[in-house]
Amino acid sequence: MFDIDLWREIFQSINKNRTRSLLSGFTVAFAILLFTILFGISNGLQNTFKKIFVDDASNSIVVSSGRTTKANKGLQAGRLIQFKNEDFNFIKEEYGNKVEYITSRVFKNVRAIYKGEQSTYPLRAVHPDHQFIEKTKIKEGRYINQNDLEKQTKVVVIGKLVEEDLFVKTTALGKYVNLDGIAYKVIGVFTDAGGDNEERQIYMPITTAQHLYGNNDYVDQIRLTYNPEMNYNQALSFSTLLSKTMKDRFSVAKSDQRAIRVRNMAEGTKAISMMTGVLTFIVFFIGSGTLIAGITGISNIMVFIVKERTKEIGVRKALGASPKSIVSIILLESILVTAIAGYVGLLIGVGVLKWIGPHLKEYFITNPSVSVTLVFGATIVLILSGALAGYLPAKKASKIKPIVALRND
Repeated sequence: MFDIDLWREIFQSINKNRTRSLLSGFTVAFAILLFTILFGISNGLQNTFKKIFVDDASNSIVVSSGRTTKANKGLQAGRLIQFKNEDFNFIKEEYGNKVEYITSRVFKNVRAIYKGEQSTYPLRAVHPDHQFIEKTKIKEGRYINQNDLEKQTKVVVIGKLVEEDLFVKTTALGKYVNLDGIAYKVIGVFTDAGGDNEERQIYMPITTAQHLYGNNDYVDQIRLTYNPEMNYNQALSFSTLLSKTMKDRFSVAKSDQRAIRVRNMAEGTKAISMMTGVLTFIVFFIGSGTLIAGITGISNIMVFIVKERTKEIGVRKALGASPKSIVSIILLESILVTAIAGYVGLLIGVGVLKWIGPHLKEYFITNPSVSVTLVFGATIVLILSGALAGYLPAKKASKIKPIVALRND
């Protein structure tokens, strides 16, 4: 049951010993403040690393072409390697069980005009699977589908910022936009976590682009995602096999690194995972050191507080107080001061992170924040440690005979 007299006595004790209480609270608050800031900055760095791949599937592989740098099988160096639809179909059929999604890409810049508004935007001609590889989210309408490919329809899906630029007083869905003199119907508007650059893109069916801009079956790049059930080593083996196969297909030397390039995002993902893991360990080590320092500080203070209150304990015992009540009042006072100080340290730490957060982007720290649960856990550790540190000497002091306690210097 709540004992109002007990709590009144605790608050009176804190008020009479302000210096002691402030010293105890400062130790806890400072430890939680440092703990919060350290983990907040660590999370900010991890957010930066993760943001690199936020708009792309983490299991994607990019197959690009260039010019050969070495002669091979009687073919001279300097040949331009040009992918075609048949190469896309070959990969899709040859490695069907290893491929989750696959698309070809053709890149082009176009001049887009809608009534009085106009601007230049990058165009990507793709297959329907591209939506899942690029993690494109449809805001309105739909994405390109198989029917668009087969009929070479003149349709486009535009980024949210393209809509804002061109369709100032209306919505883009269902309207016709002029791209380099050809009218296309806007069938969808998308958003992308990659930011402004991604949301200023225009997508159209790859067959439409090949027919209208070159009348050929050339593709600039092939992009795919491997089966997500593959582990890291299997994913790397697959990309190595894919590189070898494509080089053999185009008679490219094995050591030629520029003619055909296969980039597996799994490598970058693992590197980032290792980096964040090391960073988390370092911060956890430093944070644990901070907590240990706080625990040591509050423990020393509690021992001093109990020693300082030995005479008070003697008076209480002489007046009939039980050992249990003596221990309780000391522990409750310790827990109250530690809890309040920990909460204050948490508030200051979160406030500091919010204040300096926008200024840390230039140091590759994005949205530094910390889990409130983690900090509360650290505060509870300090509270329990302080309580344990106070309990032992308080228990010992509560067993001292009143006459001995009153004589204590």
